[in-house]
Formats: sequence, structure tokens, C-alpha cells
Amino acid sequence: MIVDPSLLRTVLVTDCGSTTTKALLFEKKEDRWHQTFRGEAPTTVEAPVADVTVGARNAFIEVQELSGREILTSSEGQNSPFIVTAEDSSKGIDLYLSTSSAGGGLQMLVAGVVDSITTESAQRAALGAGAIVMEAISADDTREDHERIERIRHLKPDIVLITGGIDGGSVQHVVELAEILVAAAPRPRFGDTLRLPVIYAGNANAAKQVKEILEKIAQVVVVDNVRPTLEEENLGPSREAIHEFFLSHVMSHSPGYSTLLSWSPKPVMATPAAVGDIVSEYAHRSKQNVLCADIGGATTDVFSVFLNTEGTERVFNRTVSANLGMSYSIANVLLEAGVDAIRRWLPFDIESSDLKDRLRNKMIRPTSIPQTIDDLWIEQAVCREALRLSLAHHRSLAVGIQKASKDKGIADVFRQRSDRYELVNLMHLDVVIGSGGVLSHAPHRMQSALMMIDGFQLEGITQLAVDSIFMMPHLGVLASVHPEAAKEIFEGDCLVHLGVAIAPVYSPSVKTLELARVCVDGVMRGVVKRNEVALLSIEEGVRRVKVEPLDKSVDVGAGKGESLEREVVVGECGIILDGRNRPIIVSSNSVEEQNRIYTALGLIK
Repeated sequence: MIVDPSLLRTVLVTDCGSTTTKALLFEKKEDRWHQTFRGEAPTTVEAPVADVTVGARNAFIEVQELSGREILTSSEGQNSPFIVTAEDSSKGIDLYLSTSSAGGGLQMLVAGVVDSITTESAQRAALGAGAIVMEAISADDTREDHERIERIRHLKPDIVLITGGIDGGSVQHVVELAEILVAAAPRPRFGDTLRLPVIYAGNANAAKQVKEILEKIAQVVVVDNVRPTLEEENLGPSREAIHEFFLSHVMSHSPGYSTLLSWSPKPVMATPAAVGDIVSEYAHRSKQNVLCADIGGATTDVFSVFLNTEGTERVFNRTVSANLGMSYSIANVLLEAGVDAIRRWLPFDIESSDLKDRLRNKMIRPTSIPQTIDDLWIEQAVCREALRLSLAHHRSLAVGIQKASKDKGIADVFRQRSDRYELVNLMHLDVVIGSGGVLSHAPHRMQSALMMIDGFQLEGITQLAVDSIFMMPHLGVLASVHPEAAKEIFEGDCLVHLGVAIAPVYSPSVKTLELARVCVDGVMRGVVKRNEVALLSIEEGVRRVKVEPLDKSVDVGAGKGESLEREVVVGECGIILDGRNRPIIVSSNSVEEQNRIYTALGLIK
């Protein structure tokens, strides 16, 4: 169904999350589009209710009560709960849209021939489409066939993506992957009578043979190769096929989703895909390199859009760290980071055993919130480590491919890693956006800013922002219908500008105390000092910032010893001057150091 955006005045959008369904009302006012009312309710996709629409209706009721706008019909048993056409300013809505990650979201198995080439491309295709990658199988992953079969057999993926080989190359290994999948015969998570959805995006020469093998157990779709050549990556067709299967196999067979789908003229989007769309659209529109992290209770999603080395296009990447979160997965952060890494960010002394016990209590009571200031500092310290670990994971997959010479031979496959480069360059990062409860709802905005500075260990000049109430999924799906409305709400109601971080990187041998001079709108306002963190209280708004290194080994983003001038948006946190070198090394007396930083930034009086 075609929706005319010019006729829209009131849009209701839900995000059906794994625990909570959030409904937002968007309305067009005289000046622009606004987010006006918000309702939420527990998601009801699982037993005993097993109907996602119940939670959605409960969220609608809260929006209805808060807004005074009649949304639900009074009659029972109708397919749609809405007054579809808004009759006046207080009655009805024009459009309903939704995103979803309920029931664990979209879960996929990916397979490729070479781990560092086609399997990585398959992961990027799946992650970019909003999936959680349950397992990545490669012909060269050192496991025996029976081990791969045993692993696959215990999975229940929603969709399988098979890749491998460049077009015109050998078909043997990718055919063997298909045979392994047939031998394992995994069942899809939903729809007991359905065949497993499989997407083949490998060597075109093997497509017919692979499809014949897989059709014994699966519904197979063949799309263009994700790696048609060694130097080229083509993820678009695979992502489109994933979206199609997500709607036809995952959404339509999940409890209650068939009814939810009937309420809207537009497809339900996977929540991470919707967030990725709005982040990508913002980066391309503003011509900036953007990094965004959504940190939840069980997982942390990281999105990035960075200009490639040729400067020809901005490349979008998304990763999900499935075991790094603030409640259900908090013990995994403890295990992976270590107790000392978390404790180094705290402004008070605590025994390792006490810290571990507090984190384990949070894991078994995942919906609890901090009751004391010490509990809050601990939660925010965990956030720093979750961000650090998630960014490291993201950087390992967010890579570009160097253009190769035409006479490159097949032996060069084994040197492919030397052709890859990290896309995420923090020195070239323009804006970082934080989302998720611990960042969006921190009691003091400066706490959010400091968590992102410490967790991501930002470099150079970086603007800091947060998603005010986690509305990016809602805006992502709205943008598919009304891009201008999504833009107005994103910039006016969603994106909260915190401030600017200035963090020079310098040689450890630097002895000078003063690293760089900072000018704002042509006036010298401060100096970044080695190993110190300070705050410049600058009036909010668009400002012209110039940073001049005071030593030839100091880099602020333009190269060693070179000045950098940029236009930035200063928020309520002002400009934070961070003279700690990268990586940040906390002194042995970490409590005193953190107290000094927290005091300088106004977090401790």
C-alpha cells in the first residue's frame, strides 16, 4: 500500500522489544513534527500470553490515557484496534508502524568458505539486516565436519545465509557447506511445518548445484554473490533477501504477529535494522562520520558510518555483542573485562569480592535499578567496559577492502587480511551517539558524556549526543514512509547534544604539561594539560572550535603538530578537555584519580 506522507498528521509507532513494548505518538504541529506522548507495557510474545498484540494494546492504552486521543475502538473482535482515519485533533490516527526484536529478534546462522573473506562478508550482511549471528561456519575454521554438524544441529536459526567463492571460481567447498547443512538438518525456530529459510549468496557457478542439494530440507533463495571478486563486497541483495524472509517466515509465524502485521500498511522492521537506517541517514545527510551504541540488558549493538579510504562513500556497519549487557549479561562483562578493569573507574574503594557480589545480584535481579550513589557508579563503570569490549568487536568486523591490482592471483587469497583496513578511525569520528537506559537516562548528562569518553576512549575532537528516550527504532521505520518527519523529530526531540570532547593523542615521551590550546569562536578559552581532565563551560549552540598542538608529537586529528578547526554543536556539558593519552591508563591510585576527574566535571561536589 502506498502512503502519501503529505496527508499524515498523526502517526503511532511501536517497538516490540524483548521485555518492553514502547509506543510513541508523533504529531505534526504548526512549526514541525513532534514526539508528543509515550506509553509502554510488558511485551507478551512469550507464554503464558503468547500474543504480541496484547502488550501492544496495553501500550496504546497508556498513550490514549496520557494524550486524551481516542485510539482504540470500543467494539471487540475486530481485526484492527484503530480508528484508522483521524477525524479531528483529538480522535484517531493516520498511520500505525512497528519495529520488533521480541522473542530474541532475528537469529541467523551464516556460513562461508574462507573465514577472513566470505564468512566475514556474510556476517556483515546479516548484522546489517538487523540479525544476531548465532554461529559462523567456515570451511577453514579448523573444525571437523562432524563437529560442525553437531553444532548446527543444536541451533534453531530463523534464517541461514550461505556464501563462498568468487564468481567463476571453484565450487567444491561451497557445495560441501551445503551438504553439511543437509546432514545437520536444523529446524527453524518458528513454524513447525515450515522448511528452513536459506539464502545462497556465493559463487554463481555453484548456485544450481547448491540449490538442488538444499531443497531437500529448505526453502532456498539465490541472490547475487556477496563477494563476486576478491576486491568487491556486495551486501545489498543478501540484506534484501533477509528482510523478505524476516517478514514471511519469522514475523508471520511468531505469536500474534500476523495480527500486528494486518494493522499496518507497511512491513514490521527488525529493531536494529530501523536504528541502523536512521543512523545511516543522519550520517549521510550531515556528511559526518558517526558512531552509535545501543546498550541494553543482554546485548550491545554498535553502529558506525565512516568514509572509506578513497573518500568516495560512507560505509555502514553494525555489530551485536550478544553477551555484553547491563543486567542479564552483566556477569559476562565481569568475566570478559575482569574485576580490576571495572574497579579502575570507581571514585571509592571496594573489595573485589563485594564488587563481584553486587554484579551477580544485578544478574539475578535484572530489572532492579541502582539504590545508592555507589551502585550507580558501579553500573556506569560496567557500562564503560561493555562499550570498550563492544567497540573492539565492532572494529574487527567493520573493515574496508583495498582496491587491488588487476594481476592479482589466486595465491593472494591467503594474503587477503593485508588488504583489509579498519573503517572505524576515532581520530576521524565526528559524532558519537549513546542509547539505552544507562546512557539515555543517566541522572546527570555529564555522566553519559564521561561514560562514552572513557568507554570508547575517544580521540581528537568528537561531538557527544544521546538518544533522549530511545526513539531511534521508531524514527527508522517512520523514515521509510515520511523521511522529512523523521528528520525533524530526530533533530528536534531525539538527539540531545551533550557537548564536545577534545582528546589529543601524543607520544609517551612528551614531557611538556600543556598539550594543546583551545580557541572557541576565535577566543582562546583553555589548554589541554597532560593527564588532566577539565571542563570549559561554553554557552550552548553551534561554535567554531580550533585546537592548536603545543608540541610537534601531539595529534588532535589533523596529523602530528597540525592544528584542527571545526564547527561543532555544544550542549549542556560544554567542552571536555581530556589530556589522558590513549589507551587510557589509570594510575595505581585509581580512586584518587577518578575523584579528581569527577570533581573537575562537577559530578562530585
